[in-house]
Amino acid sequence: MDRRKFLATTAFGAAALAVPLRVAAQAAPDLRTRRVLDIARDQVARAGDVLWRRDIAGIADFGLHSASPRLHIANLEAGTVRSLLVSHGSGSDPEHDGWLNDFSNLDGSWATSRGAYVSWEWYEGRYGTSMRLEGLDESNANAFPRAIVMHAASYATPSHVERWGRLGRSNGCFAIGPEEFSTALYQLGGGKLLFADRLGIGEDGTDVAIPPQAPVDFNAAIAQRQGELLQDEAELGLDDTAIEGASGPTALP
Repeated sequence: MDRRKFLATTAFGAAALAVPLRVAAQAAPDLRTRRVLDIARDQVARAGDVLWRRDIAGIADFGLHSASPRLHIANLEAGTVRSLLVSHGSGSDPEHDGWLNDFSNLDGSWATSRGAYVSWEWYEGRYGTSMRLEGLDESNANAFPRAIVMHAASYATPSHVERWGRLGRSNGCFAIGPEEFSTALYQLGGGKLLFADRLGIGEDGTDVAIPPQAPVDFNAAIAQRQGELLQDEAELGLDDTAIEGASGPTALP
């Protein structure tokens, strides 16, 4: 081999060897990303064959204030995490201070439920296109009959945070701002995992100090709400039969 060919071959070989070195030199995921990805992998594995897709999972960290992006969309194949704003239920935050006090699975609690969910089909509802969810744990087994879904809402936007310092509250659904909802719907739909818990993982990956939260008496809250509804019905002069069969503009919301 002459000198010219030798130099060319050597240069090519050096370049080839440099490629994995450049890859190895890339920055590793930050601590928060690693923690979210680890939780997503564990929960996907725990859910097992009930999931149709296992490449992407949603992790809702209700240990963070509602003004923080706390719905983490974890791409387990790419090793990346994208975070969005998401609302919690009004029953879980009766003071409306942006912190979740507690979870509940009770019908009528208007609370967020802890646990793993699998995403179902899309449908058109009160908030437009929405996505049904099925609870996979005892702690959220009533999600489907409670109509706990993922939907868009104007009270779950950065502009709402700028004005009020917190998001608005849902009736237990995962509400996302309209600008981000289509992306979330596409990435988390079709039989993927959504997991909700009070994790408290801060932006730097360390644990967030959650302010003390008063426990919620969900049974008392439900009873009070039902009493108020009965009072409203009485004031409207409607009996139970009329309310149950009401439709159109005369139906109660």
